[in-house]
Amino acid sequence: MLCSAIYFELFENWEITVIAESYNPQALEAEAQRHWDEQRTFAVREEPGREKFYCLSMFPYPSGRLHMGHVRNYTIGDVITRYQRMLGKNVLQPMGWDAFGLPAENAAMAGGVAPAQWTDNNIAYMKQQLRSLGFAVDWDREVATCRPDYYRWNQWLFLQMLERGIVYQKTGLVNWDPIDQTVLANEQVIDGRGWRTGAVVEKREIPMYYLAITQYAEELLAELDQLPDWPEQVRLMQKNWIGKSYGVRIGFPYQLPSPVTGRGAGGEGESGVLWVFTTRADTLMGATYVAVAAEHPLALYAAQSNPALAAFIDECRQGGVTEAELATQEKKGFATGLTVTHPLTGEPLPLWVANYVLMAYGEGAVMAVPAHDERDFAFAHQYGLAIKPVIRTRAGDETPAPWQEAYADYGICIHSGQYNGLDFEQAVDAIAADLNARQLGEKKVIWRLRDWGISRQRYWGTPIPIIHCDDCGTVPVPDDQLPVILPDYLVPDGSGNPLNKYAEFLNCACPKCGRPARRETDTMDTFVDSSWYFFRYCTPGASAMVDARADYWMPVDQYVGGIEHAILHLLYSRFWTKIMRDLGLTTVSEPFTRLLTQGMVIAPTFYRESAEGRKQWINPADVSVQTDDKGRPVAATLKSDDQSVVIGGIEKMAKSKNNGVDPQALIGQYGADTARLFIMFAAPPEQALEWSDSGVAGAYRFLRRLWIYAAEHQETIRAAGDLDAATLSEPLREIRHELHEALRQALNDFGRHQFNTVVSGGMKILNALGRIETGKEPSAAAVRREGLSVLLRLLSPIVPHITHELWRELGYGDDVLNAAWPTPDEAALARSFVAMVVQVNGKLRGQIEVPVDAEHGVIEQAAQTEPNVQRFIEGKPIRKIVVVPGKLVNLVC
Repeated sequence: MLCSAIYFELFENWEITVIAESYNPQALEAEAQRHWDEQRTFAVREEPGREKFYCLSMFPYPSGRLHMGHVRNYTIGDVITRYQRMLGKNVLQPMGWDAFGLPAENAAMAGGVAPAQWTDNNIAYMKQQLRSLGFAVDWDREVATCRPDYYRWNQWLFLQMLERGIVYQKTGLVNWDPIDQTVLANEQVIDGRGWRTGAVVEKREIPMYYLAITQYAEELLAELDQLPDWPEQVRLMQKNWIGKSYGVRIGFPYQLPSPVTGRGAGGEGESGVLWVFTTRADTLMGATYVAVAAEHPLALYAAQSNPALAAFIDECRQGGVTEAELATQEKKGFATGLTVTHPLTGEPLPLWVANYVLMAYGEGAVMAVPAHDERDFAFAHQYGLAIKPVIRTRAGDETPAPWQEAYADYGICIHSGQYNGLDFEQAVDAIAADLNARQLGEKKVIWRLRDWGISRQRYWGTPIPIIHCDDCGTVPVPDDQLPVILPDYLVPDGSGNPLNKYAEFLNCACPKCGRPARRETDTMDTFVDSSWYFFRYCTPGASAMVDARADYWMPVDQYVGGIEHAILHLLYSRFWTKIMRDLGLTTVSEPFTRLLTQGMVIAPTFYRESAEGRKQWINPADVSVQTDDKGRPVAATLKSDDQSVVIGGIEKMAKSKNNGVDPQALIGQYGADTARLFIMFAAPPEQALEWSDSGVAGAYRFLRRLWIYAAEHQETIRAAGDLDAATLSEPLREIRHELHEALRQALNDFGRHQFNTVVSGGMKILNALGRIETGKEPSAAAVRREGLSVLLRLLSPIVPHITHELWRELGYGDDVLNAAWPTPDEAALARSFVAMVVQVNGKLRGQIEVPVDAEHGVIEQAAQTEPNVQRFIEGKPIRKIVVVPGKLVNLVC
């Protein structure tokens, strides 16, 4: 940011003449976009033999209008697209809409309009916004996932997977709102109640369709190591989500009493084995209780004769169902009164129901070793359960409160009988062997990954192509009856899925027997829509899901999107691609070669508190901020009443904090190029971008300065002859050296996606060109013409409109996009002298210029005789001289 502040301050202080009025970004941007549309500049086709580049940004949900996160994401992708195109590649950048989903239903209920109408209106507006930013998009390939010609292939592939056993049906646990009679997403459950009705949410098990992603777990994990151009953080997140674990499956036998008499002999309940999986079988001798999920059969059995336990189970059913929710909620438990038997010692262990155990994960049960597991440790202290240390850790042999991280160490077994003295691997091997001999355990590999439940009991999504017949059962919809069309004119009213009440959709004939039947009213998870859209872009209008054109374009060479999609979207897309490969639809196994996850756009927040203590957030545009001498905010007032407001933190732009900036207002004031330039210059793509109104104004000043410079020298640039480097004066040679040095660095930065330093390089070039003296020598015009040609091409991917117009007006050609990418002139980079800084005891004291091939003795002599340096070494013996060739000399006194 220091660099940007320096340059923008320089531009602000430059004297701007009246010709500055000729920079009209709105007019020139409209003209450039008209040219691209007329020439169909960004419409591409397959060209076998020509190197392709497929650049894709994650498609947006049509929420109503773009936000700055969108603008940053798509600008990054567009800069990469234009850069690769200028390198001579055949570049595809498509765009579409992730158009199904719950927000449309919520908006429909709030506004009384059909989700389709709301979605279509939003798409039209957001498309206009995207086009106003000048993105190099091939709009001929546009898709919207809510269109039948798209989602029919969701249905078709679902049926292909059903036929091969990848799709199956089983009961699943969901959030049920008893008033709205509908399933709620986790985010719609607030403090255990439905977001709209306030009703206490119930947990229900209902039939759902699942995709067997676990069949591909091994491949999904292994191939992450074949994606070196993905951020390591993302690959690690995926590995953890897939979660391959090596451990031991352990059985705890039990004998249940009769739920009626509570006695054993003559009235016993069933006997059996409670199975758990653990990665720490070495701690088995320290197990002091076993906990099960509220839905576990043993918990339900015990609750038959224990009303208090039954009430606790109901309470657990109203809680969260995800691991993230369980991690933050209060840990609660209830003793069942039952016991299980330790498989090695025969000791009875109490059986508890705990709200931190999920039925959907593992066996729905955990063996608790409080001495060596933080969660079990807290639970045991809360309920007064035994704690038995069995591992010697860095903390010693005891585990007193409070919990220490060392208690979870791998170490040597203690207090473990015959296993004493064994290390982790030895103990696991020995314990697994003994359990196996008793038929109560074995080594096992399990996965954290669970099959993907795609059934959603909501309206606005892809209809699941299944028909239910009383005689034939569950019947797939035949291919020739696809797509199953979703009636897109229904308006949800909050009383459940409207498809359940719409006879024209619900009632149909069974494809097998012809008798009356009914359609499945569940729709597919919207992650299905986004799991293959990148294939459809490759084959617009195809009569199949994909065709041979996808073989040319896939895989995506560069994918750009937010880190928030690092797990599920990317994982499901990888899985979907492998399914399509195995069905012979594609030859690729991984959809995205390179991945760039852009940082958030953040901005200041301001608020006032109401009498009730609620925060009323105020948009930064409505606030005047006073700063100290270092530019730090110290006070703020509302512009409308000049009264103070509270300065909040710097946070992600969001509607909830009212700290967003309207991209359309920004474009209307400064133009699209200014928005693009600021976003690219303010921070590297992967880092958070802090919004700055002064930075935006500075970006505009730079573009205006570029326009003015070109206008002032237009005639000489057009008339300039060929450049003869041999005839240049030393000042012009120096300027050419700076120009090509900046170009060399910028080219390297483009390849690393460091677009902020590319902009810095462009600023340096314009500064260097500004030092050329007009009329002093004939070659000056040729250097200026060369320099501006380099600058316009270099900046073209970032600010395409102004560079397009200036390229044409200055006579370089019809379209800068068709120009060759600039390359540094090695002769201009060669120098006979080099500048070196001189330090005395590590502190900068002067600078010298020496021949590039000067020997150390010459460099040392020049450093010691530099006038300013002599002041600091006068009278002091020089003990050591360090020379870093071409860079610095350090005199140690």
